Amino acid sequence: MIGPSAGPLRILHLEDSDLDAELIEAELDNLGHPVVIERVITRDEFAAAAQPGRHDIILADYVLPTFDGVSALGIARQQCPDTPFIFCSGTLGEEVAVEAIKNGATDYVTKQRLGRMTRTIIRALAEQRARDDKAAAEAALQALNDTLETRIRERTSELAASNTALQDQIVERERAEDALRLVQRLDAVGQLTSGVAHDFNNLLTVIAGNIEFLERVVTDERSKRRLDMMRGAAARGAKLTAQLLAFSRRQRLVPRPVSLNQTVVSMRDLLESSIGGAIQIETTLQDDLWPALVDATQIELVILNLAINARDAMAVGGRLTIETANVTVGEAPTRPEQPQPGEYVMISVSDTGTGMTPEVLARVFEPFFTTKAVGKGSGLGLAQVYGFVKQSGGGVRIDTVPAEGTSIKVYLPRVAEDTVAPVLPAAVEGARAHLPGSRPVLLVVDDDAGVREVTATRMAEAGYTVREAASGLQALAALDADANVDLVVLDFAMPGMNGAEAAGEIRKRWPGMPVLFVTGFADTDALARAGADGTDAIVLKPFRDGELEHKVATALAARTSPGLRLVSDRSRGG
Repeated sequence: MIGPSAGPLRILHLEDSDLDAELIEAELDNLGHPVVIERVITRDEFAAAAQPGRHDIILADYVLPTFDGVSALGIARQQCPDTPFIFCSGTLGEEVAVEAIKNGATDYVTKQRLGRMTRTIIRALAEQRARDDKAAAEAALQALNDTLETRIRERTSELAASNTALQDQIVERERAEDALRLVQRLDAVGQLTSGVAHDFNNLLTVIAGNIEFLERVVTDERSKRRLDMMRGAAARGAKLTAQLLAFSRRQRLVPRPVSLNQTVVSMRDLLESSIGGAIQIETTLQDDLWPALVDATQIELVILNLAINARDAMAVGGRLTIETANVTVGEAPTRPEQPQPGEYVMISVSDTGTGMTPEVLARVFEPFFTTKAVGKGSGLGLAQVYGFVKQSGGGVRIDTVPAEGTSIKVYLPRVAEDTVAPVLPAAVEGARAHLPGSRPVLLVVDDDAGVREVTATRMAEAGYTVREAASGLQALAALDADANVDLVVLDFAMPGMNGAEAAGEIRKRWPGMPVLFVTGFADTDALARAGADGTDAIVLKPFRDGELEHKVATALAARTSPGLRLVSDRSRGG
C-alpha cells in the first residue's frame, strides 16, 4: 500500500509544460499503483486545489511563466503542511534545491533524471507515514497523560466500590451463615425438647392418673394434702412440657379470628395484678385493627409472658406499653424469628428496663437460657413465644437498647377478608352418649404399660368395655381376631408401627372404624396426615379433667348417627 489508504495515489501536479507532464505521468506508471493526477498551472488554481487531506503528494515545477515553485511551497506549507512536497524541475541547481528543502520541501527530482521519481515518491510517502504515526502516538500519549489522573480517580473509585460490595457480600454471607446456624441450633434443640416432652408427658399421665385414683380411696386429711401437693407438681410439670412443645412448634393450636384489641382490654386487670402498682401500663390500640388468625388462649399467654418479662426488666418501676397495629412487612427477614414479607396484625410489648446486650439478644429464644437469678425464671418464656408465633405463621422482632429498654413486636397473620369465623361443634354432655344398658367396646393401644393401664382404668370406670394392645401390630391382630370394636383409642408415638401407620391400616381393613388419637406431643402435620380431623380427634397427655371421657363420648356419638348402631347393640341382637 503506497498511499495512506487502499485507494489510488492522489497527486497535485503544478506544471505548465504538456510534454513534461506526459513524461512525468508515464514515469508514475512504474509505481505499479493506480494514480489520480490533478494538474494545475496558475497560482489561483494551485491555491484552490491545495487543501488538507485532498492529495497524498504534491509535485511542482520550479519555474512557471506567471508563478514559481517557491511561492507554491509557501502556499502548501500554509494550507496543507502535512502533504509531502517534491520539486520536479529542469533548472533546479543543487544549491537552490538544498535551500528549497530547508524551506520545507520534502525532496527534489530533476527532469533530466526522472528515473528517480518513483523511489523519491515512495520514500516521501514512507517518511510522511512515519511522521503521521509518530504524531498519532504522541497525540495518544498526550491524551493518555491528560486523562491519566481522571482515569486513576475513576479506577480508584471503581476499586473502592468493588471493595465495598465485596465487604457487603462478606457481611451478608456471615449474617446468613449466623442465621442458618441459629436455625439449625433451634431446630436441633426443638427436636430434642419435643422428644423429652413426649416421654415426660407419658410419665405425668401415669402420675396424674394414679393420683386421681388414689384420691378416691384416701380418707385421712394428711394423705389428701400430700396428694394435692403431688397433683400440683404434676400440673407444673405439664405446664413445663407445654412450654417445651410450644418452642418445638408441636403444640395443638386452634386458630380462629381474634380481636387483639379486645384481648388486651380484657387482660387489663390480670396484667395490673401480675405486674404490680410500681409499673405504669399504657395501651395504644389501632382503631381499625384487622382480626388476627390465632389461638386465642395461647396469645393471652404470650402477652402475659412478655409483660412479666418486661416487669422483671424494670426492677425499680417504669412504664410498660402495649400497642397494636396493622403492618405490612416488605423486607426479607435477617434472623429466623423475623416475619416473612406480608400483611400482619402486630402487637408489641415495650418496657423502659435494662435492655439486652448483643450477646443476650443472640440467645434470647433458646430454651432454658435466662439472665434471671436462679429460681426466678425457667428460661422458657421467650422460647414459648418463638415457637407459638412461628407455628402460627408469624414472626417476632426485638428492638432493644442496653439501659434504655426493649420492645418485642409479635406479628400474627391477619384474617383474609372472605374468611368466615369457624363454628365450634356443640359439646357432648356426660361421659356416655350410647344407648342405656349398652357397653361400647374400646380398644386402647399404647406401648407404655403405665399409660395404657391409666387409660383403660378411666374408660372402664366410665362404663366402657375395654380391650388393650401394646403396639400397632397387636392392635391389628386383636381386630383380626374380633372386629366388634366401637372405637380405637390409639397412641400416636409408638416404636415400630406408629399410630399414623396403624390408623392407616385400620381404616384400610375396617373403613368405618373411628380412631381417637392420644399423644404426648401434637405434631399437627403428622396428625392431619393420619386423619385426625379437628381437636375432637386428639387427646393430649397428661389428660385434663374429663377431657378423655368427653372426647370418647363425642366420637361414639358421631358414630351413632341414624342408621348406625354400636357393636355392643348388635351383639345383643337389637
